[in-house]
Amino acid sequence: MFAEVHEAFWKQEPKVEAVIEAIVAPRIFIVPIFISEGYFSERMIPQALGFRTEPAEECFARVKADAARRVAYCRPVGTHPSMTRVLLARAQKVVADFPAPECPAPKDLTMIIAGHGTGEDENSRKAIDTQVEIIRKMGFYAAVHSAFMEEEPRIQDCHKLVQTRNMVVVPFFISDGLHVTEDIPVLLGDSESLVRQRLRAGQPTWRNPTEKKGKVIWYAPGVGSEPLLAEVILERVQEASAWMTLSNLGRAESSDSAEKPI
Repeated sequence: MFAEVHEAFWKQEPKVEAVIEAIVAPRIFIVPIFISEGYFSERMIPQALGFRTEPAEECFARVKADAARRVAYCRPVGTHPSMTRVLLARAQKVVADFPAPECPAPKDLTMIIAGHGTGEDENSRKAIDTQVEIIRKMGFYAAVHSAFMEEEPRIQDCHKLVQTRNMVVVPFFISDGLHVTEDIPVLLGDSESLVRQRLRAGQPTWRNPTEKKGKVIWYAPGVGSEPLLAEVILERVQEASAWMTLSNLGRAESSDSAEKPI
């Protein structure tokens, strides 16, 4: 499908600027693997790559071209509508993989989508709240709520939102890093010492299911390792490919508009 596929990072090697400079292909698609349209994905990275001229710009062209190539900066994967499938797949799989001793029916489950949240950027929680509303309207689960590490409602209090005995928590994080493997299990009720003991032993830091605060809780891995995420990446590239066609007509895509990826 593509001549090459590269990985690149903002804060570690290989750095995104260096990777792009080394590519000689005539078309390049940059796909930000971020949950929200936040500070790094929409301001810092596009400015460093020359899509923005100033961080405070209201909008910016997501396609740029010179004599040698065209480069498209896609929207983050986390805001794509197909993330609904990713979240549901995560929730359904963890419950099916760990029956206790049998899987509760969806009508007996409440789904919690857990995120970081921050008062510094209102977009940080927007993608999560949007998915909560979409999945809630589907009527698949008894209820669906958002919960955050640094905003209300808090993850440590999410059991208060839940009317069912059973709940499944899906962390809306790309990687299974510190927040997913350590912080959230502690916020859900496990002791910090137990979580670190399991981590040192190479074990999952949450035992599915575990009863805490009167609720039976299933806890899924982060969404970034869900196989369906690859399809979301490809859909973002297809979207950006259409922008390139428009740019040929002098109508380059901007951030307010709704082959080689990195």
